[in-house]
Amino acid sequence: MKKWLVILGMITCMLGLTACGAQKEEDPPVLSESEAEELGRQIVEDVNQYVVMQAQDQAGNQMIADAIASWESAAEDMGDYVEIISTESEIDGENGVIDVRVKGSVRDAIVEIVIERGALKSIATNVEYTFGEKMEKAALNTLLGMGTVFCVLILISFLISLFVFIPKLQDKFTRKPAAAEVKPEVRPVVSQPEEEELTDDLELVAVIAAAVAASEGASSTDGFVVRSIKRSGKLQRA
Repeated sequence: MKKWLVILGMITCMLGLTACGAQKEEDPPVLSESEAEELGRQIVEDVNQYVVMQAQDQAGNQMIADAIASWESAAEDMGDYVEIISTESEIDGENGVIDVRVKGSVRDAIVEIVIERGALKSIATNVEYTFGEKMEKAALNTLLGMGTVFCVLILISFLISLFVFIPKLQDKFTRKPAAAEVKPEVRPVVSQPEEEELTDDLELVAVIAAAVAASEGASSTDGFVVRSIKRSGKLQRA
């Protein structure tokens, strides 16, 4: 930060000298062309270095924050920190890995420190579980995954089964009320008495009149008049 302030001070002085030189045209330039070019390169390099340092500081802060979060997450299964058991490292040039085995009150853990290009890349804490605990976790994860899949499939099947009611609901909301059917009026059938059947068969009338006159002992049918003929229940007419 001090270097950056020195650079800004130099730039300010240069601008002040340039302003003073503008008042006196006869004075020689403050910097020669080569000196100005060198100053420009130096300023650009310093600015770039400052930006790089700021980025490295931010990356370092983020790495430390991630390391603390990893340690706190592992502490739930590791328990309280007791001591460092052992340390192993594998360095190849500027890159490498350092494993620090830590003893906890419940389980042991390994703190993995990764170095890349001569600088710290990451710090992570991994809890060591027994084979039984690993198998138990794997079984629980499998059951949880399969249970989730089956629940989703059952839900999808239930939704598909409801598609049957969609056309019925559409018909219910879109169908117009049908016009009331007009039923024909039913009237009771009233039986009418049979009208007297009259016949104009003159021959039958003459035969009947003669039969009646004969039964009365009369010699002619002048005193008899046949007014009507009715059917009797014994298929006879009188």
